[in-house]
Amino acid sequence: MAFDNLSDKLNAVFKRLRSRGKLTEADVKQAMREVRLALLEADVNYKVAKDFTNTVSEKCIGANVMESLTAPQMVVKIVRDELTALMGSEQTRLKTASKIPTVIMLCGLQGSGKTTHAAKLAKFLKSQGHRPMLVGCDIYRPAAIEQLKVVGAAVNVPVFEKGTTKPERTAAEAIKYARDYGHDFVILDTAGRLHIDTELMDELKRITEAVEVNNILLVVDSMVGQDAVNIAKSFNDILEIDGIILTKLDGDTRGGAALSVRAVTGKPIMFTGVGEKLDELDEFHPDRMASRILGMGDMLSLIERVESEIDEKKAAETAKRLQENKFDMNDLLEQFQSIKKMGSLKSVLSMLPGMERQLKDADIDDRQLLRVEAIIYSMTKKERAKPDIINASRKRRIAAGCGMSVEEVNKLLRQYEQMKKMFKQMSGKNGKRRIPRGMMNMPGGFGF
Repeated sequence: MAFDNLSDKLNAVFKRLRSRGKLTEADVKQAMREVRLALLEADVNYKVAKDFTNTVSEKCIGANVMESLTAPQMVVKIVRDELTALMGSEQTRLKTASKIPTVIMLCGLQGSGKTTHAAKLAKFLKSQGHRPMLVGCDIYRPAAIEQLKVVGAAVNVPVFEKGTTKPERTAAEAIKYARDYGHDFVILDTAGRLHIDTELMDELKRITEAVEVNNILLVVDSMVGQDAVNIAKSFNDILEIDGIILTKLDGDTRGGAALSVRAVTGKPIMFTGVGEKLDELDEFHPDRMASRILGMGDMLSLIERVESEIDEKKAAETAKRLQENKFDMNDLLEQFQSIKKMGSLKSVLSMLPGMERQLKDADIDDRQLLRVEAIIYSMTKKERAKPDIINASRKRRIAAGCGMSVEEVNKLLRQYEQMKKMFKQMSGKNGKRRIPRGMMNMPGGFGF
């Protein structure tokens, strides 16, 4: 995942600082040299890395940090604060129009993921209670509009298109249609090129002249490394973009673009693509990303993800059943289905403090959830309600029904019993201790 190597190197630097107790100016300067090298290896812009470490050094030395008994912890805090500032300090949200619709134009080079992220953004807006509409303005790439229709249907968002009509005219007609039919957000999926050229920029300018665009978002593939920053700067110099969607931040990228793009362009990262699924789009929070880079996790984002998928009524019912010691396989199945909605297991678990490094080489297969589901679906209604009745012959039948081994069925039953016992202990005598509703939807305990 992104930042793995950077996180490892920074934590190694801080570990050495902690072993020293009080620090000298030489200790801080040596540490900052190592931090700068780690940033450069992560493909952070050279000037950005140099300015960052100089600022941290000045604050550490100037604030009498070295005299403190907790000097290493204070250095980490300063690094975290400066990382946050480097990425923009505060979250930047979409600007909304005074009257509907709010228009978002996605731009970027060919292959950056504009069409997929148009659908991801539409799904995100829909989850916020909006009525978005996608607009096909890419009339050059073969099947571009068809692809938009496919992903639009997948997120249940309508697609407006006029075939090979000029993009600026299509955009203008889409705005009128959106007003007539009550769509409060319009997302324009524009054409890309293999490189930045005059023809591409002229077309984008014509669209902004034909309609009032409230947000120009540049979609950039983080896998291209430092080139992502150069691409962002080129687009911003000509178009004056409002923000950036950084894709593939879950992949094997060094992450330098996320740390450099704000400092170089002055424009914020607003969203990050963190997976291939259409619900794997995150709002970008500089403070949370800084914490994740330093191995502190991102519990706020994890809690938000849980809350966005949790069914409050079902959670309350499950909590009550747990307190009454009535938790069965049907309840367990619901919990796994809730976890699946939150995205890939690795991305969810990486938000827990200290887990990102542990997961670096871990082989976490999302199909594990499917295998558990298959085992439970192979049970009869009576067996799901009363797992205690599952004897050896029933286990063989369940295993044969789902194509698993008896050992895998046994493993699930053992883990179910452990989970049930844990919740019984949490409930305490007479069920007086309350079990937090969101806790049932948190991953863990089943080998994940």
